[in-house]
Amino acid sequence: MDRRPSIDAAQAPPGAPRWEALKASAEFRRLMTARRNFIIPAVVFFLVYYFALPLSNGLAPKLMNTKIIGNINLAYVFALSEFVMAWALAYLYISRANKVFDPLAEAVRRLAGVGRSKP
Repeated sequence: MDRRPSIDAAQAPPGAPRWEALKASAEFRRLMTARRNFIIPAVVFFLVYYFALPLSNGLAPKLMNTKIIGNINLAYVFALSEFVMAWALAYLYISRANKVFDPLAEAVRRLAGVGRSKP
């Protein structure tokens, strides 16, 4: 017995290709919504964090020139923290992809009738 969900032909315009019906499916919309709900806040956070360094250097140079250890000042520490932040965002994305996006993508693949289903 085939347990794949079927694509509702009523959701797509008449004569539309199979992609249009797949794009209109609830499974595909859930996948796109889940990805968008992660990516937009992550990008906004990244841009704010990234541009905080040049803005702080320009607007508060004395603060950013505060020595932390030896000749290492706050600006250097902040700049290096951007690498840590980028890796942390990558880790969070991979973690979310494994737990949320991949199962939703598998549902879309089953709906489309392509790819391997997990046993």
